Amino acid sequence: MKKRLLGKTGFEISEISLGTWQVGGRWGDPFSHRNAAEILATAVDQGVNFIDTADVYGDGESEKAVGEFVRSRSERIYVATKCGRRLNPHIDSSYQPAALRQFVEDSLRNMKLETIDLIQLHCPPTETYYRPEIFGLFDELKREGKIRNMGVSVERVEEALKAIAYDNVTTVQIIFNMFRQRPAEKFFAAAAEQHVGIIARVPLASGLLTGKFSTSTSFGKEDHRTFNRNGEAFDKGETFSGIDYIKGLKAVDELKKVLPQGTDLASVALKWILMHPEVSCVIPGASRPDQVVSNMKGAAIPNLTADQMEAVKQIYQQYIWPDLAKEKW
Repeated sequence: MKKRLLGKTGFEISEISLGTWQVGGRWGDPFSHRNAAEILATAVDQGVNFIDTADVYGDGESEKAVGEFVRSRSERIYVATKCGRRLNPHIDSSYQPAALRQFVEDSLRNMKLETIDLIQLHCPPTETYYRPEIFGLFDELKREGKIRNMGVSVERVEEALKAIAYDNVTTVQIIFNMFRQRPAEKFFAAAAEQHVGIIARVPLASGLLTGKFSTSTSFGKEDHRTFNRNGEAFDKGETFSGIDYIKGLKAVDELKKVLPQGTDLASVALKWILMHPEVSCVIPGASRPDQVVSNMKGAAIPNLTADQMEAVKQIYQQYIWPDLAKEKW
């Protein structure tokens, strides 16, 4: 597994790492510590050394599983978690330094770790990015030895640009994939100039970019791909990257036409992301150990050709961008 620098953190991390939303989030299956342990072990055995979780994944169970696993291994495994989404209501005025401090301390207890390698604000409201006292809290937590680095997970490019105006923001986690290309156009250069690490999330557009879905595919009632297609529960951009499911299927069909027959679309989708040198890592999720192994293939396949890259761009502009532009993604 190739390593890349995670911005100002100085961490050398696996270019394909592991996101744990599927392990402990709303994907239809109950949380299983045994399954989580198997997924985590498979990832690290495949060369992964960076794991991303959050306090809301499985209501803290994902953090517990990650912490238990990391403590059981001798390898250096970097742990990133997130805070803020537990606030109810999840609005700007709920973001207070005391509440966020408590969340960080709760995460430390969940994982039974002395220090969190990377704590990230978990997609706060846009207004929160304009409050220096929120970002200043994390300097205090770093001085106290509770965190090593601070980052943000964002919904929109404009939020990412505002976040990196704070010197202590070392990373930005952002939705970036073949169907969400705006970050490369509007944000990546600014991040690189300030040595900010970029963590690409939702790389397969909630599975759309595996090429395995159709109009007859059904998802469980507890799966966010059923109940959040229009943002009913949280930001709609988190589900299928915010695009219309049927239009997404049409775009996937076009992608298949420009790739050699039999190509594993998911691997190509991950490689496409890694072809952007500003990206520090991509964090596909997995609900089973075999999916981890499959995700790793994206690092090994050849780069896309210039013609293929242009074809992907044209498909995006024709089928996807007109709707995304309305959402300012």
